[in-house]
Amino acid sequence: MAAPGFWDDQEAAQRVVRDLKGLKATVEPVAEIERILEDAQVMAQLAAEENDASAIELLADDLDQAGKRLDRLEFLALLSRPDDPKNGYLAIHAGAGGTESCDWASMLLRMYTRYIERAGWALSIVDSVEGEEAGLRSVTARVTGPYAYGYLSAEVGVHRLVRISPFDSAARRHTSFASVDVLPEIEDAGEVEIDEEKDLRIDFFRAGGAGGQHVNKTSSAVRMTHLPTGIVVQCQNERSQHQNRRTALEMLRARLKRLQEQQRDKETAKLYGQKGEIAWGNQIRSYVLQPYTLVKDHRTERETGRVQDVLDGDLEAFIEAELHRRAAARTETA
Repeated sequence: MAAPGFWDDQEAAQRVVRDLKGLKATVEPVAEIERILEDAQVMAQLAAEENDASAIELLADDLDQAGKRLDRLEFLALLSRPDDPKNGYLAIHAGAGGTESCDWASMLLRMYTRYIERAGWALSIVDSVEGEEAGLRSVTARVTGPYAYGYLSAEVGVHRLVRISPFDSAARRHTSFASVDVLPEIEDAGEVEIDEEKDLRIDFFRAGGAGGQHVNKTSSAVRMTHLPTGIVVQCQNERSQHQNRRTALEMLRARLKRLQEQQRDKETAKLYGQKGEIAWGNQIRSYVLQPYTLVKDHRTERETGRVQDVLDGDLEAFIEAELHRRAAARTETA
């Protein structure tokens, strides 16, 4: 990075910066644990020589801190797949339930936005379609940060909400569904080859949304169709047509890569493939607000009554439980 001309190629430089962040996320926790233990060893010697009770209490705190950091480091070992350290694309689609499900999709976006903020990552909306009356019919966001894809991949599936509907004048209880999908960002175009002239149909259209200097004034939005597979992606939230086209192509490569993995590995297809109809019987997690409060993950049996905390982004326990379950399943299969 200190070499002359490093920043001349901005895209290549940004890839190196992302690689550096990923490596630091692995190396720095180890170095920090070593530092804490070295300091603790010195503290222990001083406490023993001076018979200092307060120093012993500080030593206990340091060891507790080191233990927590070690637990975190051991947890990172669960994220051992090649794509886990990468950035990711988070997609939310409203399912059965009409306006209720569109509102639920917007609630999920808020939940993940808060989780991502707590994790120290960044989220930017790539594409969104508003519901007819409220909420979102669909939304796709790019999430950048170390291991963003690895963590968020635990959320893939159908999410079910049970509540008293704010849109029902009779105040009846409604059940809504929305699906969550996550794709890894493909940084190397060589990972998935696309013949852009033969395989793609690219349509340009005016972006929808609240407006602005460019939105709704030029045909900057891009819809890209991969003719051999029928996969369609679109991006409309960047400022220029070129940026939207590049982002759409990245998402298409990510979806094609996953399709290739599914074809090679049935277990991968089971974990990350399409989850079927976004309705009853396919949910991975239920969020119940009425007649009682409970969030339950049906894969791990993890549950909590602190529904509002979960909707405010407190997802760590659910994600960690699913990653542990997934690691155990891989071990049994091996």
